[in-house]
Amino acid sequence: MTVQRRGAAIDIKGLRKEYASARGHVLALDGIDLSIAAGEFVCIVGPSGCGKSTLLRILAGLDHQTTGTIAVQAEGWAVQNAMVFQDSGLFPWMSVEANVGFGLMTRGVPSDAAAKRVDAALKLVGLTKFRRHFPHQLSGGMRQRSAIARAFVTDPAMLLMDEPFAALDAQNRVILQAELVRLWEETRKTVIYITHSIEEALLLGDRCVVMTAQPGRIKQIVDVPFAHPRDLIALSAAPEFGKLKLDIWRVLEDEVMRARAEIEA
Repeated sequence: MTVQRRGAAIDIKGLRKEYASARGHVLALDGIDLSIAAGEFVCIVGPSGCGKSTLLRILAGLDHQTTGTIAVQAEGWAVQNAMVFQDSGLFPWMSVEANVGFGLMTRGVPSDAAAKRVDAALKLVGLTKFRRHFPHQLSGGMRQRSAIARAFVTDPAMLLMDEPFAALDAQNRVILQAELVRLWEETRKTVIYITHSIEEALLLGDRCVVMTAQPGRIKQIVDVPFAHPRDLIALSAAPEFGKLKLDIWRVLEDEVMRARAEIEA
């Protein structure tokens, strides 16, 4: 597998998403304007129900905006994306290597070429020894690493991640955060990462996009000043990290309280 060191540039203008529910029309996203450079790692944080996952699904082509435009460009190839969910989504009847290679099979990649790319992807995430295991034989962290390998094996320009480590215990979460940063530093894919955690957004991202409570709008975009390569444990203990985390919480706090009040009303 040849992993490209380039990603997709994304330009979102005036994006709005409205859908019908039992209570009438619901405005999920409103007036989203966001430009993302090729190879950038952008984290999106916001209260529950603010439309973060809806935005990601629209970018993945799994849903459609009501109005607005999305332009995605990647030099020299057809734009592809891969998505990693909170649940690994592995097929339980398939081995790790079969799960990782599934996307290549559906694209008609010849078996010899696919096998080489699967080998490289498994090595990338440290799962070569577990290639013949089935999902039920793996820990939660290993299942998520399998899902990440499945995403990388297709060599996408754009990697979309919807709280992929939220269900893991704290130790595994730290390990996989560091693993993801390492992979990104090697490949420079364009990554859009959804999280509820301000700390995670600052550990991983180049920028942190803070969203309002429903309807989701962009409230503020914060540049993350910490250089790469990053030692995530050391960074999380730095005073400047704590200050920036607090600053973003002050931006987000009112939106979290407003979302909570609407749920309890």
